Amino acid sequence: MTYRQWLDVHSKKHKALVDALVLKNFTQEQIIEYFDFENMVKEENDFCFLYKENKKCHDIKSLNCYFCACPHFRFDDKGIQTKGQLTQYSFCSIHSKEGKQGIFGNSIHQDCSNCKVPHAKEYVKKHLSFQP
Repeated sequence: MTYRQWLDVHSKKHKALVDALVLKNFTQEQIIEYFDFENMVKEENDFCFLYKENKKCHDIKSLNCYFCACPHFRFDDKGIQTKGQLTQYSFCSIHSKEGKQGIFGNSIHQDCSNCKVPHAKEYVKKHLSFQP
C-alpha cells in the first residue's frame, strides 16, 4: 500500500468517526479527548493496526491520535527529488528538530518517530478548526 492509499483510507475512517461523534453531540473538546490513545485502544480497536497490540507509534505519555496523519508531513509516492542514487519521498514542512531524514535502501524518508508536535492535546486544540 502506498502512503497516498493509506492516507485516503485513514482519512475516510477519521471522518466517519468524527461524524459519528458529532451525531452523538460531542463537543470539540470531547472529540479531542476521545482521540486519546488509551481511549482509542479501548473504543476503536480497528481504527489503527497498532491498537490491537496496544502499541504506540510514538513514545509519548499522553499521545493524542487526532492528527495521526501529521499536517506537516509532506510526501510524494513517486519521489520528490533524487540525490545521487537515492530518491527522497518525504520530509517535514516545519523541519521539526525531533524529526530526521532516514535512508532505507535507496530511499530517503522522513522519520517522525521522535516527534511529538501534532500529538499533544494543546496542538490539536490550537489547530483544529471545526464546530460540531
